[in-house]
Amino acid sequence: MTSQSPAAEPTGADPVTTQIDAVADTTAPPAPAAPRLPAPTPYGEQRLPALAELEAREITAWFGDRKVLDRVSLTMGAGQITALIGPSGCGKSTFLRILNRMHELVPSAQLAGEVLLDGEDIYHREKRLIDARRAIGMVFQKPNPFPAMSIRENVLAGLKVTGTRMRRSDKDDLVESCLIKGGLWNEVKDRLDAPGAGLSGGQQQRLCIARSLAVRPRVLLMDEPCSALDPTSTRVIEETMVELAQEVTIVIVTHNMQQAARVSDQCAFFLAAQGTPGVIVEHGDTRDMFERPQDSRTHDYVNGRFG
Repeated sequence: MTSQSPAAEPTGADPVTTQIDAVADTTAPPAPAAPRLPAPTPYGEQRLPALAELEAREITAWFGDRKVLDRVSLTMGAGQITALIGPSGCGKSTFLRILNRMHELVPSAQLAGEVLLDGEDIYHREKRLIDARRAIGMVFQKPNPFPAMSIRENVLAGLKVTGTRMRRSDKDDLVESCLIKGGLWNEVKDRLDAPGAGLSGGQQQRLCIARSLAVRPRVLLMDEPCSALDPTSTRVIEETMVELAQEVTIVIVTHNMQQAARVSDQCAFFLAAQGTPGVIVEHGDTRDMFERPQDSRTHDYVNGRFG
């Protein structure tokens, strides 16, 4: 168990193989297959590490004397989209921020429990904050591109924070790769030096996704990323999430039950009774949660009877 001291909540604020077939020979064993060597790829397309599993164990959180989460445990499967659902004020966004150590930025915040990325606690005293943030990226509810930066500079902004250096050609490859993965490349490829803040709301959100991907996170957290967007932009963001889940584990907070049903592999239903901290009432396969919930409160919530 780890415990964190308080620290200011942000306001809004990633083969070609050769098979050698042995000739059958009754006097000699078959020749071994040639080693499977990965084909070389451009920098922007380098293979990512194996998909990451994120696990929260017995998470309890406070703001001052007020307990907001009570012994919350949840495994977010590698390469899956996990949706956190539940009414406002039940601790979903707090839990999400705990997953990449943003909770400790809030004045008077405290935390007990563990957050394990592939079995290693990101809150361990020997773990650096910057390493946790690089491995576990965050996209906020309100798009927040850096207004003084171009589209290109916005994508590359995380490299400065992490101290990553690379050649100009590699940067160009990375910008293209991230914008493609963010579903934005075809719309901006001819104006990469234009201000990022000049894009539409949906485009800005996709730019923020591309910016998060540039440091190659293993997990991407998304706090209601479509709540301020029109239906067309929402559809594009959802399609982007589904594609990204092939290489990044995604955790999303959403109040949109249709969205949770469309994009997520599993759901966790948070609830806080009046005057009590948030807990997970039920979690599991998304289809089961919507069609065969085990708790009557889950059934009522996903069918719009409260919340």
